[in-house]
Amino acid sequence: MITDRHPTCPRQRLRGNILLAPLTDTLHSARAVQFKIQRAMSGEQRLLLAFEMSGFARDLAKARICAEHPDWNDNQVALELIRLAFLPAPLPALLR
Repeated sequence: MITDRHPTCPRQRLRGNILLAPLTDTLHSARAVQFKIQRAMSGEQRLLLAFEMSGFARDLAKARICAEHPDWNDNQVALELIRLAFLPAPLPALLR
């Protein structure tokens, strides 16, 4: 249910604590082309695309971690990637 107005942007409305705003900057016409291409893909092709996108997102996260912590070794970076994916807070001392 839509509830309140956003405090800093009165024309935007909130649903719970989520701002109702588009989650994409893709033009409607471009999005229609994307959907057409994706619908024409086989299940295997869509799955491979999903794996590629997942790997790209992981590479971006790894690059950010390496930039923020240039002194960390590969194991520390891998642990941080796992933490980001599965845990909401830093790793407990027992797992570090």
